[in-house]
Amino acid sequence: MYSQTGNAFMQDEDLLNIILADLKRTVGEYTTATTESACPSVRRTFNDLTMDTLRLHGELFTQMSQLNMYQAPSKALRQELDKEIQNAHQTQQKSQQFVQQKTGGQGAYAQAPNVSQHQANVQNPYYM
Repeated sequence: MYSQTGNAFMQDEDLLNIILADLKRTVGEYTTATTESACPSVRRTFNDLTMDTLRLHGELFTQMSQLNMYQAPSKALRQELDKEIQNAHQTQQKSQQFVQQKTGGQGAYAQAPNVSQHQANVQNPYYM
């Protein structure tokens, strides 16, 4: 956007950072809507919107990184990532056991997962 004098409304980097932050916020809102929707078609719609928004966020981040507009965080040690993944799996197992205990495995809210289990993309055994 330009003012009448021809000067830019704001720097491209600032504008792109605002868009990037807004995409991040939108992903969170779509994710919440996905988990709270009871209707399978509404859930699918919000899931599709989430995935499309994540794709846009990733593309924008990549472009900004290539233009040196965004500093990527430092690389994490593979050991740290493995520990976090293990903790997440343990929490997931405990949650599933709790739900099975409380519902007998066949409760009124029993439902098949709507997404498959995600596999990690491992390129370097020490860094991600």
